This record gives sequence, C-alpha cells and structure tokens, in this order.
Amino acid sequence: MNRRQFLKTSLGAAVAAGTAPFAPGTLGANEKFVVGVMGVGGRGRHLAGELARRPEVEIAYVCDVDSRLFSKILPTVERLQGKRPQTTMDFRRILDDRDVDVLFIATPDHWHALPTILACQAGKDVYVEKPIAHNVWEGRKMVEAARKYKRIVQVGTQNRSAPYVQAAVEYLRSGKLGEVHLVRVLNMKKRPSIGHKKDEPVPPGVDYDMWLGPAPKRPFNPNRFHYAWHWFWDYSGGDIVNDGVHQMDIARWLIGRRYPQSIYATGGKFFFDDDQETPDTQHVLYDYDRLTMTFELTLWTPYLKKTPWDFRNTDQFPHWLFNATRIEVYGTKGLMIMGRHGGGWQVFGPEGKEMAAQPGRRPLNHHLDNFFACLKSRQRPNADLEEGHLSTLLCHLGNISYRLGGRKLVFDAQTETFLNDEEANRLLKRTYREPYVVPDKV
Repeated sequence: MNRRQFLKTSLGAAVAAGTAPFAPGTLGANEKFVVGVMGVGGRGRHLAGELARRPEVEIAYVCDVDSRLFSKILPTVERLQGKRPQTTMDFRRILDDRDVDVLFIATPDHWHALPTILACQAGKDVYVEKPIAHNVWEGRKMVEAARKYKRIVQVGTQNRSAPYVQAAVEYLRSGKLGEVHLVRVLNMKKRPSIGHKKDEPVPPGVDYDMWLGPAPKRPFNPNRFHYAWHWFWDYSGGDIVNDGVHQMDIARWLIGRRYPQSIYATGGKFFFDDDQETPDTQHVLYDYDRLTMTFELTLWTPYLKKTPWDFRNTDQFPHWLFNATRIEVYGTKGLMIMGRHGGGWQVFGPEGKEMAAQPGRRPLNHHLDNFFACLKSRQRPNADLEEGHLSTLLCHLGNISYRLGGRKLVFDAQTETFLNDEEANRLLKRTYREPYVVPDKV
C-alpha cells in the first residue's frame, strides 16, 4: 500500500483538494457532540468512560488496532450512554463519517500526529493526549494543520484547567514571589522492570502493521507493545515525555517562557537490566534569560511517590520532600512548591513560614468542560495545541541532548532548530515508513 492508497477515501479526496468538507462548530444528532475514541488501552479506556457519563456527548465509535480491547470498554460505554458504539480498527472510518464532530486520540505517542492532522483536514475537532507528538517537527505540523483548518484542538494536559494551578500562575504574575531565577521539575519514582522478552508471533486480532504505523518495521515483541512501548525511541521518549510533560507544562506556564536558549542533559540506564532504551536516570538543564530550569528523573526511588488519588481531592498538602511529581519555583521573596493533578501549592518565605497556599483538586472534568465549551464558542481551549507543542518540545530537546552524549545544544526559537548542529537537527524529525507519512504540507 502506498500513501495515496492509504488516503484513498472520501477523506483522501478532501485532503487532495485542500479543503475541509464539514462545517466547523456544528453539533451532531440530537444536539450532542458525536465523537470517536481512537485508542482504548488504559488511558483511552478511562477517557471513554468519562465521556460516556457526559450528557452532551455520544460516543459513536471506539477504535483500536487490538480488537481484543473492545470487550473491555463496550459494556461500560453502553451502560453509561444507553447505546452501543460501533467498533473499528481503522480510524479513517471515523474521519469519513460526516456525523462525527470530534476525534479523541489516546494512542501511543507515534500515532498522535497523523490522526490529528487528518482529522483537522476532515473538519473534525480533536482532543489529543500528551505528549502531543513523537518529535518536534511533527508537533509543529500539527499546529499548522489546526490553524489552517480552524480546528479546536485540546491537549490532555489537564492542569491547564485546574483552578489551583491558574491561581498559582496569577500569584507569580503578581510579583509576590519576587524575581524567579531557578525552577526544579521533578519526576522521580519507582516503576517495575520490563525484563527481557523474545520476539513472537503477532497476537490474533491485532493489526500490527497499523500499530507500527510511522515506526520502522520489526518483528512483534510484547515489550514493544502495550504500555512498555513508552521506553523505546521508535514510539516514545521515556518518562520525561510520558509523565514528566505534565510537570514541564505547569513549570513553563508558571515562568511564562516559550523556548530555552540552550539545553544540556545527562544520565543513563543505571538501574534496570531490561530491554528499555530510554534512561532510568536523567537530568536536563534549560537556560533561559536570567533563569535556569532543571528536570530531574529517576525510575528507581521507592521513597518518592505520586500523591494518592483519593488524597488529591482533599484540602491537605502532600509531604513535599517525598512527593514524586512536584514543581519547585524559587523566587527572591519565597519558594513555591506545587503538585500536579491535585495536591495544591504552598509558598514558604524566610524561616520557613507559610506565606500563601491553595489546596488542589483533580482537574479532568474541568478540562473536558473547557473543551466542549470551546467547541461551541470556537475560542482556543485552556490547553491549546501550541501550548502542548511548546511543552512537549522541551522534553524532546532534553532527550536529543541525552542521545548525543550530553551535548550542550543552542536552540533557535525562530526556526525551532539547533544552531550549527546538523546531527542534532536530524533528531528533530523521524524517517517515516510508507504509507504512514506526516506530510510536509498540511
């Protein structure tokens, strides 16, 4: 199959003509938003369950290249919305349906860019999970498509819709923390080893070629499939993009910066003896004008833990010293420490006295509320695609420095490329496997 054949549907015809065939901002049947959910593994299954509870939403399709997953989500969706959605292993079927308003994408990272771009071209709005893209170049192409076709694209960085995070941003803008010259972003916890596994036959019910998509062709291996794909460069970039992007997005919002001037990373695979390629220990330093931000990652520290889910919906604050996913903002007047997805924030001044504080709550419902409101108003959402691109970009830049042996890289914000380093620039983009190619012109 070549790329032309891959796009040879009613969608393909619309793309070839350079037009979006559907009117923007229209509601589906019965004044509901008709949606398709692409990717119903762990995250997608949870997201589908939340969508099915919303009275303004009808899930018309669930899509996955592993048909074995359908039985795990269909009963839940049917029970909650009173109607059984259609199933498909090919997301193009969703894009060809003119009744569908929105595509929700909860696939592995290497399958975020192409469906987002094609959905924008098909006149669909999009909710895409973090990180927005497998690499920097395709992230920018996604933004170009959203702008060209005037689509609403929300990224699954839910903290952008958290009232306590919004209040923290206002606190910093007020100057009460003083001048900020240092920010620490932590993503430090323990996860199990994925071990060593041999290649094996493709499981029945799996469209493995479609699963690989843009990634290189290789034999099926369970360590490169469900969830463990996070630790391989072909599909993702390790925990800095898997989990750390949430904290990076908050930190970048707090400091109000877009691009770093230079990046330096170090670390390695120091603890695990398994098949993973990405580091289990990583430290990235980002230079801004009169400000330094660091990202610190470990995957082998059992004494550092995420805030428990039930704790996040209380007025209590975590024990910050042992909080795995915190952000520390050092100002000349005080230190702000905050959590993500709930947990709130506190500011401490001289002598460790608390100067200000605000509890936090889990923000997913706020985030979905904002998205559906923006589908009606056509205003950009809290976690607009370009904001997601700029935060994901930080993670990719750190990985590029790491993969080049800890080389210090100087970044050009105007072109989103590195200065005088062609080897680093080659890692801003991937080689795409036909026909799953992100086009230069969207």
